[in-house]
Amino acid sequence: MQTIYISGGCLWGVQEFIKHLPGVIGTEAGRANGTTYSTKSDYDGYAECVKTTFDPEQVSLETLIHHLFEIIDPYSVNQQGEDVGEKYRTGIYSEHERDLIKATACIQQLEQMLNKQNNTQKKIAVEVLPLTNYVASDEEHQDRLTLHPNDYCHIPLDLLHKYKHA
Repeated sequence: MQTIYISGGCLWGVQEFIKHLPGVIGTEAGRANGTTYSTKSDYDGYAECVKTTFDPEQVSLETLIHHLFEIIDPYSVNQQGEDVGEKYRTGIYSEHERDLIKATACIQQLEQMLNKQNNTQKKIAVEVLPLTNYVASDEEHQDRLTLHPNDYCHIPLDLLHKYKHA
């Protein structure tokens, strides 16, 4: 099993989407790479993320990144949908350099492909960084959209449930 930390805006929707992908073994809503953490409401500099455990024999890291690109605006900085702020930035974080190398190469290929398709030279805003710290979210945030399906989510419902019954 491998673990990667994926940020794509509000963690509720990202967790609901990722946990249904083939090859994903488990998810946990949390926050990555912040500067300070003193109380449950003080997450300075953290990105909302989903700790994703997956079976690399069933799904590759690159495939997970391609799925992430289904639910985000890869050019948006610190915003996904109506969620605005540093904590909503997009990113891939790992404790393993091999994962960061793979993620960087995959994102560069996606950037080239998208720029060619759209005849642009836009820069993808998904950061790829070593995981420096991680804090699990409160229990009320875990599987939030499974428990409260009518809560706000920046991901369109058709994408959110695309893999739910696959």
